[in-house]
Amino acid sequence: MRPSASPAADTYPAAVRPRAELTVAAIIDLTGAQLPRQELRERRIRNIAALDDAGSADICFIDAAAHRHELAATHAGACFVLPRLASSAPAGLAALVTAEPYRAFVTVARALFADALCPSSLFEASGRAAGAQVHASARIEAGVIIDPLAVIGPRAEIGAGTVIGAGAAIGPDVRIGRHCAVGPGATIVHALIGDRVTIHSGVRIGEAGSGLLPDAGRHRKIPQTRRVIIQDGVEVGANSTIDRGSIRDTVIGEGTAIGSLVQIAHDVGIGRHCLIAAQAGLEAGVTAGDFVIMGSRACIAADVTIGDGAVIAGQNTVKADVAGRAGGKSA
Repeated sequence: MRPSASPAADTYPAAVRPRAELTVAAIIDLTGAQLPRQELRERRIRNIAALDDAGSADICFIDAAAHRHELAATHAGACFVLPRLASSAPAGLAALVTAEPYRAFVTVARALFADALCPSSLFEASGRAAGAQVHASARIEAGVIIDPLAVIGPRAEIGAGTVIGAGAAIGPDVRIGRHCAVGPGATIVHALIGDRVTIHSGVRIGEAGSGLLPDAGRHRKIPQTRRVIIQDGVEVGANSTIDRGSIRDTVIGEGTAIGSLVQIAHDVGIGRHCLIAAQAGLEAGVTAGDFVIMGSRACIAADVTIGDGAVIAGQNTVKADVAGRAGGKSA
């Protein structure tokens, strides 16, 4: 059965609740959208919703003419619309005209639901919760939240404003910057983490990986001696794995977003502002430049180099170097 449109906040107590309430006028200031009906500027918006589910305090968007009939029937309080669709808006709707409805919608969603942008304390804790285990030699700055059953190892350092989720484990000598979020059950060892990094539930960072040398009918383990370095503003999706380096550090560049269930092997270097979709796999020694995009379930073979701005389509296996976009080549 489909849930009713725009349930009250206390109908689903576990739902993410908005941090703020915005007037239409404030939304215009945020997005630069145009409002033909100025008398609606003081209408208050409290939530986001789909076009066909929205209620009078919700905002939605439409960016395709195929949904024009849904726009005419919507009960939303406000809606971002393309200029050519504005005439289909029903009477009483605060139609916010913009060339990029979805971009404007995301801007408002981020303002209303800032707390949903990264993992928060499941225990709604403030400071160190009872049951968290923090080694006496660990250095914890003011304003760090540590949930129950989290473990912080010897000489670990955690910066102000960071949240360590329930059951997370931070190993010896790990450094985590400021305003980061480490989700429940994540483990981080042999790693240096920058500021504003989001690590979702179940992520494994700094494990040894599977470096093995075939030798006379058996496999001999190769020591993994380096770290994982994750630069500022990176996001790592749930249950992804980033292995520590063997002969050089595994590095994830600033602003890169990694989806869920991604495997990044040892000695990989990823540039800045890359997008790596769910279930992609990067074998040992892969190097990717800046602004690279890898689709879902893409597989990059060992020691391959991917140039700046290259796009790897989902489910592709790449076994040879790929030039950047300047070279006119992508896989």
